[in-house]
Amino acid sequence: MEHIVIIGNGIAGVTLARHIRKKSDSKITIVSSETEFFFSRTALMYVFMGHMKFEHTQSYENNFWKKNKIDLVQGVVIAVVPDSKEIILANNNRLKYDKLVLATGSKPNKYGWPGQDLQGVTGLYHKQDLEALEKWAPSTKRAVIVGGGLIGIELAEMLRSRNIAVTFLVREKSFWDGVLPFGESQMINRHILEHHIDLRLETNLVEILSDKNGHARAIVTDKGETIECEIVGLTAGVSPNIDFLKDSGIEIGKGVKVNRFLETNIKDIYAIGDCAEQHEAIALRRPIEAVWYTGRMMGEVLAQTVTGTRTAYKPGHWFNSAKFLDIEYQTYGWVWAIAKEDEEQFYWEHPSGKKAIRISFDKKDRTFLGINTFGIRMRHEFFDKVLTNKETVDYVIKHLAKANFDPEFFASYEKEIQKQFTSPSIGLKTK
Repeated sequence: MEHIVIIGNGIAGVTLARHIRKKSDSKITIVSSETEFFFSRTALMYVFMGHMKFEHTQSYENNFWKKNKIDLVQGVVIAVVPDSKEIILANNNRLKYDKLVLATGSKPNKYGWPGQDLQGVTGLYHKQDLEALEKWAPSTKRAVIVGGGLIGIELAEMLRSRNIAVTFLVREKSFWDGVLPFGESQMINRHILEHHIDLRLETNLVEILSDKNGHARAIVTDKGETIECEIVGLTAGVSPNIDFLKDSGIEIGKGVKVNRFLETNIKDIYAIGDCAEQHEAIALRRPIEAVWYTGRMMGEVLAQTVTGTRTAYKPGHWFNSAKFLDIEYQTYGWVWAIAKEDEEQFYWEHPSGKKAIRISFDKKDRTFLGINTFGIRMRHEFFDKVLTNKETVDYVIKHLAKANFDPEFFASYEKEIQKQFTSPSIGLKTK
């Protein structure tokens, strides 16, 4: 019987195992060093904030694995040996495979800061990070978060929910300004400050100072300031978790190099999820996408290939969603921080400063290219369809009501937006 080994039990690895089992009686083994059972990483913050218990983050009953004949092995993989088709675990146990899938996810970036491995220093990615935060939080007066992205703002919200003072170091001139255009970035800056978070823009971490017990006691910034703290959150992005592959012969760049079929350079070895890097980016997407839904899609697609129907990975139109404290964010298609030469952008912001949309479209033929929404929930199906049909921006503006997610509960701003878009006195907003 063919043995398929999957290293990693995040969304990519578990989705793959489920879909293989639907199509095949192959022996499936998932190897993981983190938790025995799959859980939703995005829910970690809600466990810390008391909105749910950890067991609520588990998508399946614990007997699901036995019922579906999926074996679980807890351990750290330290090497892959393609010649003998086996993996080696830290306890020196070896596991033979016929097909191997690398779904090892990401790890928080560390940039060699002095003190980065002290007690009190953590990312927000693993269950162990949650456990560490629970241990340290009761005795913490102030936390410093390093890195202004989605995980950083989640961690800030978590700590503020326990009345812990938070200083937020962001190296950019404005929050997430490599992704968000100026108007939206400024809106989120204001929102962070309103939530009593000490936002320090254009500020970098230099060093984490230790107390006599090896626990963080303060950080030093590149402005020469020392800020006392008991927790340091390192949220300066993530990178593929692939260090154990360096001597394997598997081609790696920043991640594990794969083709459109998620195959590596070695037969019967594949990579999916955060650790996979496309040789050539798909359309305007990044070669590595550390996004929950793309991991799930890769798992579904690869299940076809490893069970005999070789299938290319086609992720479709880019979309994503997040939450900046209590402002929901959605993006569909492509809206760049700075509009490209052939693009025009229309920006509308509600007087409250809590709701906004930005629409990007082609200057010449007015084809709709993408939308950012803040504080207004929109329907994915609507934008997926208009992107596929290459509708014009005028069509999208006219039919915004169709995109409104829940008009019964959410106030409608279509008329206000349409009026600004068509107003000759205002013209196109490019704030």
